[in-house]
Amino acid sequence: MLPLRCLVLVLAGTLHAQHLPVEVANLREDVRGLSQRLGELALRVEQVERENAELRGQLATAGRAQVSLAQLRDSLAESTREARAAVAASKAETLQQVATQMDKLAKQTNAALESLARTNGARAPAPGFAEDFPREGLSYTVQKGDTVAVIARKTGARAQDIINANKLADPSRIQAGQVLFIPGGK
Repeated sequence: MLPLRCLVLVLAGTLHAQHLPVEVANLREDVRGLSQRLGELALRVEQVERENAELRGQLATAGRAQVSLAQLRDSLAESTREARAAVAASKAETLQQVATQMDKLAKQTNAALESLARTNGARAPAPGFAEDFPREGLSYTVQKGDTVAVIARKTGARAQDIINANKLADPSRIQAGQVLFIPGGK
């Protein structure tokens, strides 16, 4: 289950669609329900094994029925096979439901990504960010009317270092109240 949760977290991190958290919560609830059902089946197997043990005890004490050890083993083996088949069927059903949910989530993810791509139009892909900026600096809260160039002049930092350090794909979209790291700023 851990890889499934990791995949869901990765998908949730890449999308900004409003309905994704609901779908993820639904998927988690489905997985939780299926896990609970699997646990119930395991409890049922244990119950059947206890009942078999009780029946064996009753037969031994009653002395009425004469069952050979081979017959008893065959009966127990058959019960075990049936229980394992039930567990396997439940696992298969659980996996099928998870696969269906994952397909549904993948389709929604693709649709959301396509929608985002359409709304972004022909915007150029985000540039690569250099890592050659100073590691020491200060925090700066963007004020109304600030631009990266204005902040660079105010703090004595290089505008490109601010862009790289904060991974600003579109530096013209900084907003008042946003906190930026200013490498080498004074």
